[in-house]
Amino acid sequence: MPRQSKYKDNIQPKTECLYKAALYIRLSVEDGDKAESNSVTNQRMLLNEFLKDNPDIELFDYYIDDGFSGTDFSRPAFEKLLNDLYAKRFNTLIVKDLSRLGRNYIEVGNYIEKIFPLFNIRFVAINDQIDSIKNPDSVNSVIVPFKNLINDEYCRDISNKIKAVLNVKMKKGEYVGAYAPYGYLKDSKDIHHLIIDEEAAKVVKLIFELTLNGYGRTAIAKKLNELGILNPTGHRVIDLKIKTAGIGNKKDIKYTWCSTTVRQILNNEMYCGDIVQHKGKLISYKIHKRVLLPKEEWVIVRDVHEPIIDRGTFDKVQKEIMSRDTRMNSNGKISMFAGHIKCADCERAMSKKVASKYNGKPRPYYHYMCSAYMRSGGTQCSKHTIRNDELENAVLESIKVQIGLVSDIERIRSEIDNSGFLERRKQLLNENINKCEEQIDIKRRLRKDAYEDWKLGNITEQEYNEYTKEYGEQIRQFEDNIDEYYNELKNFEQASSGSKWIEHFTKYKNVNSLSRELIDSLIDNIFVYEDKKIKIKFKYEDEYNYLIDFIKRRKRFIS
Repeated sequence: MPRQSKYKDNIQPKTECLYKAALYIRLSVEDGDKAESNSVTNQRMLLNEFLKDNPDIELFDYYIDDGFSGTDFSRPAFEKLLNDLYAKRFNTLIVKDLSRLGRNYIEVGNYIEKIFPLFNIRFVAINDQIDSIKNPDSVNSVIVPFKNLINDEYCRDISNKIKAVLNVKMKKGEYVGAYAPYGYLKDSKDIHHLIIDEEAAKVVKLIFELTLNGYGRTAIAKKLNELGILNPTGHRVIDLKIKTAGIGNKKDIKYTWCSTTVRQILNNEMYCGDIVQHKGKLISYKIHKRVLLPKEEWVIVRDVHEPIIDRGTFDKVQKEIMSRDTRMNSNGKISMFAGHIKCADCERAMSKKVASKYNGKPRPYYHYMCSAYMRSGGTQCSKHTIRNDELENAVLESIKVQIGLVSDIERIRSEIDNSGFLERRKQLLNENINKCEEQIDIKRRLRKDAYEDWKLGNITEQEYNEYTKEYGEQIRQFEDNIDEYYNELKNFEQASSGSKWIEHFTKYKNVNSLSRELIDSLIDNIFVYEDKKIKIKFKYEDEYNYLIDFIKRRKRFIS
C-alpha cells in the first residue's frame, strides 16, 4: 500500500513546483540476483535524489509493491496509483527503470503510449533516461519497446528456470510449497523436509476418527468450531505466527472451519507420508491463474516424511466414505445405508424419505424409494420402496448368514492347511510345470531337426509340414497345461492368504445390531427389488470365491 508522511519528511519543501509526482517502487522474486540493487530501499533513495535534483517536481506519494510480479498489473499499490491517476491527483509518475513499471511487453507499452499521454502524465524512468516532458523523443524512441521486450523475455527465462529447478526438487521428494500442509511444519534444518506439528496432527487424527465414526464433513466442521479449534489458516497465522499472503494485518477474520476444508484434509494423501505436488500449474508466466492437472500428471513420491494417518485408514476413508453418496441425517451423522443402497433395476441410488403415518395412524417412519422414479415423477423405473426397519432386519440377517458361511469356510481351510495337502499339491504343480517346460524344449528341438532334414533331402516337404504341425500342436498343449497349473497355484496362494479379509467378517460374529461401521466394512452395495427382496454384494467376494474353488479342488484331488 502507499506509504506517505514517513518518507515525505525527507524531501524539503520546494517553490514554483509544476509537477506533483507519484513515486512507484516494485520488487519481486523474479528479480533474482538483482534483488539487492532493486531493493525497496535503494529504489527509494534513487527516486529521492532525483526529486532533489529537480526543483520543479514535488512528492505527492509513494506507491510500493513489495513481492509482486511485473508480469501482472493486479498489484495493490499500482491499482491505488491508477485510482489517483484517474482522479488527477498527480501529473507525474517516476520509476527507477522500465522494468519497475512492469515486465509485460504489451501492457507496459499500452501505459506509456496511450494511458499516460491521455491523462497528461509526465513519465520518468531514471536509469533508462526517459522523460516524456524534457525529452519527448526518449519515449518514442525505438529503444523503448526493445527494452520492454527484453524485460518481458527476462521474466519468461527466469520463469522457465525456476520451473525446471522446482521439477527436479519435486521428483526428488523435496517439498517446495510456500506453506507446510496443516499438521506439518517445515524442518528448520531443511525447509524442503516436513516434520509433524503435534497440535495440528491431533486435529487431523480427530477428523479421520470422526469420519470413520459416521460424522459428515459439515458436522465435523461444526464440532471443531465448538471446540474452539482454529482452522488451518488461523493456526498458521495466530499459533505459528507465519506471515501469510492475503492476510496482512487484518484483525476481524474469523478462522472457522467449513466442510470444504475438512474434505481437503480427508483427501490429502500427504498425511500418509507421501509428497504430492504439481497438482496444478499457472496458465503462463503472464497469466497468474492456476488450472488443475489430472492425477496422472501429479508428482508423487512415497514415504518421504513421518505419516500422521496410516495408509489403511486413509484408503478406508477414500473407498468407503469419500467415494460414496454419503448424505447426513438430522444429527449430522452419515445415514447408515447412504452410498450403499441402490435400485436393483436402474441401479440408481435409493432416496431416504420420512412418512408421518403408517397404516393410517400417526406414526412417523423412514422408507427408501428409487431416486430415478421420484425425480422423473414416476416416468422412469418404479418405486422399489422398502421400509427402514424391513431393510435393517433383512440386511442384519444376511450379514449373520454370511459371517456363518465365512466361519465354516475358514474352519475347513484351516483343516486343509494343517493336513499338509496344500504343500503337497503346490509341489506337484511345480513338478508338472517343470515337466511341461522340458517337453516344450524337446518338441522345439525336434521341429528344428525336421527343418534341417528337409533341407538335406532326408524327408519330403510334405513330411516336414506334418512334423511341424504335430510338434506345434504338442507345444501349444503343454503351454496351456502350464497356464492352468499357474492359475491353480495363484488360486491356492490367494485362498491361503485370506486370513485378513476373513477377520473382517469373523470379528462381527456376535453382531446383533447394525452400524455404519459394520455396513462400510462388509458391504459394497445393497440392491432393492420391487417386491422388497434385497441382494447384497459383499466385499471380498473374489477372495470368497477363491476359497470355495480351493475347497472344491481339494476334495476333487483327494477323492
